[in-house]
Amino acid sequence: MHPALWISKTGLEAQQTDISVISNNLANVNTVGFKRDRANFESLMYQVVNQPGAQSSSDTQFPSGIMLGTGVKTAATQKIFKSGSILQTERPLDIAISGEGFFQVQMPDGTTAYTRNGQFNKDANGQLVTMTGYVVQPAITIPQDAVNVSIGNDGTISVTTAGSTQATTIGTLELANFVNPTGLQPIGQNLYLETTASGSPQTGAPGTTGLGLINGQALEGSNVNVVEELVNMIETQRAYEMNSKAIQTVDAMLQYINQTL
Repeated sequence: MHPALWISKTGLEAQQTDISVISNNLANVNTVGFKRDRANFESLMYQVVNQPGAQSSSDTQFPSGIMLGTGVKTAATQKIFKSGSILQTERPLDIAISGEGFFQVQMPDGTTAYTRNGQFNKDANGQLVTMTGYVVQPAITIPQDAVNVSIGNDGTISVTTAGSTQATTIGTLELANFVNPTGLQPIGQNLYLETTASGSPQTGAPGTTGLGLINGQALEGSNVNVVEELVNMIETQRAYEMNSKAIQTVDAMLQYINQTL
């Protein structure tokens, strides 16, 4: 196989990966708490024909040498944890984080997952849960006779019950943060799992030790910039076309060689 065919093939695969990442970003443009992804690429190994600095004669050296690249590969897909816009909803159990940190939720197997999606509800027992029914940690139970729920910037949750004008504190939300949030493993449903790369979670009250503040009756929108993604899509499309053109050009060259032999 002509080397240029293989190189162009790796380029096509890389652009296919990039367009998949961009498509996923655009699909989640209205997903609460979604963080956009970015595909990162790196060059494959080089074939060294002449080593830079090798002797070209007894008294001279090659200043640059000859090194031929063999293509490109996807090195990683990286989550960009830039904050999204804060959207006011006026719904008491909608919560947004302004700054760093994640909500903690308990999975069915007992493990802890992390999310930026603050669309919370009450289950049959009055516990604060996610849209899929996972219990928010630390567990907070809202009394059945609560007529008003208030959430402070420091995560304090207080309620007013029927027949009373005095607010009662029923619990405090805690946030978790990581040394390397990009190392978290996304598992869908706006949830992330801890990995070796992310490091262990550091938990605390909102507004302390670098953690963000809580905004009640609000949600954090997706941080996807539609215009930026559309520009990236055009760039990816053009790169794909150029790699396809390179394959066509090599094919035409090989046809010409076959016809002249």
